[in-house]
Amino acid sequence: MRGTTTCIISLTDEGARLARRLLALMPTAEHLHRPQDFSTTLQQRFVRGDRLFLICATGIAVRTLAPVLRNKHEDPPVLVADENGRWIIPLLSGHEGGANAWGNELANRLGAQLVYTTAQGYQRPYYSLGIGCDRGCPAELIESLVSDTLARHNIDLDSIDGIASIDLKADEVGLLAFCESRRLPLNHFGALELRSVESKLSERSEIVFREVGCYGVAEAAALLQASASTGNPAELVISKHKNRRATCALARSYRE
Repeated sequence: MRGTTTCIISLTDEGARLARRLLALMPTAEHLHRPQDFSTTLQQRFVRGDRLFLICATGIAVRTLAPVLRNKHEDPPVLVADENGRWIIPLLSGHEGGANAWGNELANRLGAQLVYTTAQGYQRPYYSLGIGCDRGCPAELIESLVSDTLARHNIDLDSIDGIASIDLKADEVGLLAFCESRRLPLNHFGALELRSVESKLSERSEIVFREVGCYGVAEAAALLQASASTGNPAELVISKHKNRRATCALARSYRE
């Protein structure tokens, strides 16, 4: 069972400096520097479902985690980086657990190179934009949030194939206007459907749950729309970004 806790583990002084940079990007993460029993600590964190960012040699990570590996549907995402933060490797649960998308986001924000080894060159990507917003949110605020977020990640707005949200926003005027401007229909899902992918969310919001009955709208809607459109698993490419009235996230799946 994948959890929502992120654990950064470093083994060197340089690695600890990188960990502090990561904590600025992920303030809710936990940092363990040179844990007393590295193997036991790492295996326990993995088994309980923590997302792991390991600043160590790939060989150490592989040998330590090998005895507790289960399968791609249950194992949490694991990233490995060199101590200088030049390379980030999605080691485990790249698609199903979201390590590829998580690694891509952190690589962009750290100025690192993502070492992406999944063979996908023959497949056509489908990009789905998930959007959540306050009631009455103007289209201009949605447009600016989406444009700024995609530009920050070097993704063209014209590459978006679908837009999705929660069914409570099916009649949201500003959101519908934005979708019309992009010439894409607004697809929507119920709260229970959105909860079906909550293990893949970058974070789970109790506030959102109290308001609409699921732990996140933008990321979950993006994931469901991408998967529904291709019939294949989806991954987050851009986790939730927000302004004062709206949120957005981007997911990707691949057509055979």
